[in-house]
Amino acid sequence: MSATSADAGTAAKIAVVGAGAFGTALATVLAAPESEILLLGRSAERMAAMAASRENPRLPGVLLPDRVMPTADAGRLGDCTIILTVVPSSAQAETAALILPHLGPAAALVMCAKGLDRETGEPITVKLAAEAPRHSLHVLSGPGFAADIARGLPTAMTLASGSMAEAEAMAAQLSRRAFRLYASQDPVGVQISGALKNVLAIAAGIVIGAGLGESARAALIARGLAELTRFVVASGGLPETASGLAGLGDLVLTATSEQSRNYRFGLALGRGESPESLLAPGRPLVEGAAAAQISDRAAKARGVTMPVTEAVASIVGGRIDVKSAVDQLLSRPLRIESA
Repeated sequence: MSATSADAGTAAKIAVVGAGAFGTALATVLAAPESEILLLGRSAERMAAMAASRENPRLPGVLLPDRVMPTADAGRLGDCTIILTVVPSSAQAETAALILPHLGPAAALVMCAKGLDRETGEPITVKLAAEAPRHSLHVLSGPGFAADIARGLPTAMTLASGSMAEAEAMAAQLSRRAFRLYASQDPVGVQISGALKNVLAIAAGIVIGAGLGESARAALIARGLAELTRFVVASGGLPETASGLAGLGDLVLTATSEQSRNYRFGLALGRGESPESLLAPGRPLVEGAAAAQISDRAAKARGVTMPVTEAVASIVGGRIDVKSAVDQLLSRPLRIESA
C-alpha cells in the first residue's frame, strides 16, 4: 500500500486526532494554503469554543490558522488521506475503535504516541496493525515541544515506516519549511526510543531534584542512552535509531528542560514528593511512569540489563526510595564503557 492515498500532485487532506497541546501544534504547523487540517477532539463543546476563538487554552497566544477546522465529529474523517493520532499511548485502542469505522480504505495512519503495550511491552503499532490491516502505518517521533512547533520554531523529527520509500513519501507530505522530517525504516526503534527517553527524563529529573549535580545528569544521559540502545536492538530495532533524532535528540531535549512533563515529575521525586501524590487522579499524565514499569518487565523477559530503567520503575512503583536507588546504582560493579 502506498504511503498516502493522495494522488500525485494533489495535496493530502490531513486530520489530527487529539486536540491537546501537541496535536494542536501539529495541526498549526501543517496548515498551509493547499492543505486543509481537521483537528478532532472528544468534547463538542470544547471544539466549538476553539473554532470560535481560534485558540487552544493549552497553547496560549497561538492562533489557529484559517485552514485548521476544530471538530468533534469523527464522521468527517472519511475524506482525509492522512490521519495523525496524537493521544496518549494508553488511549490508542479506544481512539482506534472510534476512528477506524470512519476512515476511507486507503487512509494512512501516522501514530504520534510514545509508549509500549502494557501487556506485551511491544511497540503499540503491533496491535494497531492487526486492527487496521487496510491502512499503512507510520510513526512520528523526535525532539519537539508543542510550543516551539506551534510558533514555527525550527524542529526536526523522525518519520518511520515499514520501508524507506514509504517513509520518504510520507515525510515529504508532512514536512514544512521549519518542520523537517527525516525518513527512517525502523518504526520499532523509533517507538521504543520515544518511550524510553521519557523514563530516562524522569531519572534525569530525579538526579537534579536530589541535588546530585549536572555532571551526574550528563553521566546518566550517556549510560541511559546505552541501555536504551540495548533494548532497541533486542527488540529488533536498529542501533543507529537510538543515536538519532528519536533517541539521542529527544532524550537530550526531554532530560534537560522543565518544559518536559516527565523531567518535572522526576524533579519532584528527587525533591522528596511521593509518586502516589504526583500520580494521583487529576494530576498531569506522565507517560514515562507507565513506560518505566512496562519496559522494566520487558527488559527482564528479554535478558536486557537496564539498571537506570529498573531504578525508575522501582521508585515509581514505591518499592524503593530515591536515596536507596542512587546508592544501588553507585555500588554497581565497574564495566567497560561499551558494555
